[in-house]
Amino acid sequence: MARILDIAKRVHDHTWKLDPIIRSLIDTDFYKLLMLQMIWKMHPTVDATFSLINRKHSVRLADEIDIGELRAQLDHARSVRLAKKELIWLAGNSFYGRRQIFEPEFLDWFAGFQLPDYELTTRDGQFELHFHGRWMETTMWEIPALAIINELRSRDAMKDLAPFQLDVLYARAKAKMWEKVEKLKQLPDLRISDFGTRRRHSFLWQRWCVQALAEGIPHAFTGTSNVLLAMDNDLEAVGTNAHELPMVYAALAQGDAALRAAPYAVLEDWNKLYGGNLLIVLPDAFGTASFLRDAPAWVADWTGFRPDSLPPIEGGEMIMEWWRANGRDPRDKLLIFSDGIDVDSIIATHRHFNGQVRMAFGWGTNLTNDFANCAPEKNEQLKPISLVCKVTEANGRPAVKLSDNPEKATGNSNEIARYLAVFGGDARVRQPVNV
Repeated sequence: MARILDIAKRVHDHTWKLDPIIRSLIDTDFYKLLMLQMIWKMHPTVDATFSLINRKHSVRLADEIDIGELRAQLDHARSVRLAKKELIWLAGNSFYGRRQIFEPEFLDWFAGFQLPDYELTTRDGQFELHFHGRWMETTMWEIPALAIINELRSRDAMKDLAPFQLDVLYARAKAKMWEKVEKLKQLPDLRISDFGTRRRHSFLWQRWCVQALAEGIPHAFTGTSNVLLAMDNDLEAVGTNAHELPMVYAALAQGDAALRAAPYAVLEDWNKLYGGNLLIVLPDAFGTASFLRDAPAWVADWTGFRPDSLPPIEGGEMIMEWWRANGRDPRDKLLIFSDGIDVDSIIATHRHFNGQVRMAFGWGTNLTNDFANCAPEKNEQLKPISLVCKVTEANGRPAVKLSDNPEKATGNSNEIARYLAVFGGDARVRQPVNV
């Protein structure tokens, strides 16, 4: 039985010189390690730049977070190395029913891994944070960089709260979280996991949420995307791949035909390396409608899809229609919903698709960073923001994400226009991005 941590006391007692936010290289999402092995094996000489992007322009991060504190946390993260017990666990554990999913040669390389240097400045109240270098090194900055900035923002919001105020804040947050768990208990055959690392309130709070789900809905809770928490709590590490793969493949493509084929080249390479239970399609990097329109017939044989930037019911229905048109029964397939979901949208989506398709939910920011009305005087400072760290260049060529939601698009305007000419954009739906 895990000991319940006094989070309020721990938060208040920041009396040492540096309270490190990143203490482990596997305090990251599982899909990062799976993609890392693919990049290391297939694209070891590709360079890629990742950049911080704050979609909530009204929040001036550089005014809230001291740049010296940010540098100290980033520098500490660069000093972290893979621990021996972590290496042993990665080598010997079973993931998705497969042992030794990580090759010994890859783990030998990863054992000596160090996060590369960074470039940090400020402009107009925002941080300009970039990571340049080999793709197989810079890719590992995405999750810790986001976790560091989000937790520093939380710490800044709470720094003047007294111990009893902090105690009440976390008591309210725990009660709020547990009310959500009670609602989810009512859903039959629910499958849900923690996807909340990138924009969490803090590592300690994410750990509490994961342990609460494991106790509160043990039969529905399938695991966590956070590799460290999976190891420490004897849970399944869950996740497959992310948008950076098609973004880099597209950036490197020579000509429009190769650009149009890039999303499927990613899937071919992924299948060569992993196959089996890891065949989940992420279709929306350049628009789900265009992906389905041009998809080779063999994509219909994959296990499922993760619709990420369309409204969940709309996106799910579009994919199910495509499966039927390709002679597949959706009841044999899997949809994974993960984009900004919370308990009400989980319930609505589950009820809509129940009996039509297999479902799983990846619960992210609204699981690990929902403090609304827990400290009313701090509502704005504690409210999560849509902060991302995206690949912006590959071998000096600009990278683009179109997304099903134009508010999530990244890249320079000329390249976005070129990608829209190749992929089309009629089915994209503009909607607010809160997390």
